[in-house]
Amino acid sequence: MKIYLVGGAVRDGILNRPVKERDWCVTGATPEDMIALGYRQVGKDFPVFLHPKTGEEYALARTERKTAPGYHGFVFDTSADVTIEEDLSRRDLTVNAIAKDESGQIIDPWGGVADIEARILRHVSPAFAEDPVRILRIAKFYARFADEGFKIAGETVGLMAQMVKDGEADALAPDRVWKETELSLIGPHPHLYFHVLHACGALAVTFPELDALFGVPQPPKWHPEIDCGLHMLLVLEQVEKISAQLDVRFAALVHDLGKATTSKDILPSHHGHEARSVKILNAMAKRLPIPRACRELGVLVAQYHGHCHRAAELRPDTIFKVLEAADAFRRPERFAKFLQACEADSKGRYGFEDRPYPQAKILRDALTAANQVTAKDLLAENLEGAELGRELGVRRLQKITAYKKTLSVEQGA
Repeated sequence: MKIYLVGGAVRDGILNRPVKERDWCVTGATPEDMIALGYRQVGKDFPVFLHPKTGEEYALARTERKTAPGYHGFVFDTSADVTIEEDLSRRDLTVNAIAKDESGQIIDPWGGVADIEARILRHVSPAFAEDPVRILRIAKFYARFADEGFKIAGETVGLMAQMVKDGEADALAPDRVWKETELSLIGPHPHLYFHVLHACGALAVTFPELDALFGVPQPPKWHPEIDCGLHMLLVLEQVEKISAQLDVRFAALVHDLGKATTSKDILPSHHGHEARSVKILNAMAKRLPIPRACRELGVLVAQYHGHCHRAAELRPDTIFKVLEAADAFRRPERFAKFLQACEADSKGRYGFEDRPYPQAKILRDALTAANQVTAKDLLAENLEGAELGRELGVRRLQKITAYKKTLSVEQGA
């Protein structure tokens, strides 16, 4: 029986990156051997065991054989005679197909160390094409390691594209698509994840609503980048600098979905795209297990980002309408996220990246002004029920109106 450290822990150690978790591979052992040593078995498809003290995962070395489409169609061999080299051969990338034995000796049959030094993400073997989840994982790894200079090998991108053409990506389950996407959205550069999926054709399978944006034009005056799909990637790139929150980044990603369905006879204008964006987003949320907070903020940004951009021009009653629609009085933290996503949208254009976004301050200050009136104040005047609600709205609107007048004076000065 031999135990090896494998996978990401070995890779990150070579890169001098923090090792967050360790995975182990065991050769020369049976499930009975592991249980006798006090390990607790988990996993249904193949034997994985939890260490009795550390709780870390120890998997028996295995080989796998493709028997059906998708990523469930595999038969595994976990017999005691499977070698560490055979186990490493089934892994996705050479940089992940490295092991370290108990004496610290590196086992690297696929040149993973050399690819780490060359900063290349390369598939181990043609067997890569047997598991469509690997398309998502490659995109995720690229987005994670791009800052360290990693690139995807050309032959690997070609293999990913061929997998899409062969229909292998069609077998991706919605929950797995969202899981990898969620991890990428909270990673350092989610725009690169979607860039890779688009480049290999997988975006059209996993997120057809996003893929449909590419090639759709916008007015050059407001969008020098013109292409809606490119704008989406630029917005994601900007939101990476503004917020690390999943729901903010998701809302920035999906805010313009309706532009893909604009009638060709009115292009490059996109009148009414906000309502269409909401409809498309709600349909997407039925197909994928998108968290409620992401969907709700996405709907809010899709519907009202235009209002936010025109904050200085809005009438007081329209500002009040936006605040109420956003539930800003009860959920100010979500309203702050709305403003962050809108700011990313504004800056996600060529030449606009470093421009200030005063519209967010205008709406924040309008909310502050309106919050000078509270329900508690009106209860002291013996107002209650519907009458209290109406009067609260009237007085909050008065405060916003007064604020707008001071704003107009400042702008005039």
